[in-house]
Amino acid sequence: MDKDELSDIERLRHLSKAADLILTFCEGKSEADFLDDQMLSSSVLYQFIIIGETIRYVSPELLGKYRYPWHLPRSFRNYVAHEYFGINLIQVYKTITGLLPGFKAVIDQMIEKESKH
Repeated sequence: MDKDELSDIERLRHLSKAADLILTFCEGKSEADFLDDQMLSSSVLYQFIIIGETIRYVSPELLGKYRYPWHLPRSFRNYVAHEYFGINLIQVYKTITGLLPGFKAVIDQMIEKESKH
C-alpha cells in the first residue's frame, strides 16, 4: 500500500505499533543492557525512524487537536537518520524510558477518540 493511501487512523496505528515494539524490545532491559546489545539498539533506532517518518504524514489538523510537541518525534527521526555512528545511545535509552510511554499514551488516546468519528 502506498503511504499516501493510508488514513490518519492507520498512521496512528503504525505509530502505536512502533512505540509498542520499542517498549517490548526494551522491557526488563537496563541502560547497560541497551548499550551493550547492538541488535537491540539498532532495532529500536529503526522503529524511531518509522515513528518520525510516519508522523510527517498525519494531518496537521488532527495533530493540532492534541497537546503534544509533535516536532520532537520528527526531529528525533532526523537525528537518528543523519547522525549514524554519533548517536548518543544513553539519550536514546532515556527517551525510551522517559518520553516514549507518554507519546504512546497520546497516540492511543487519539486512536480511541478518532476511531469513534
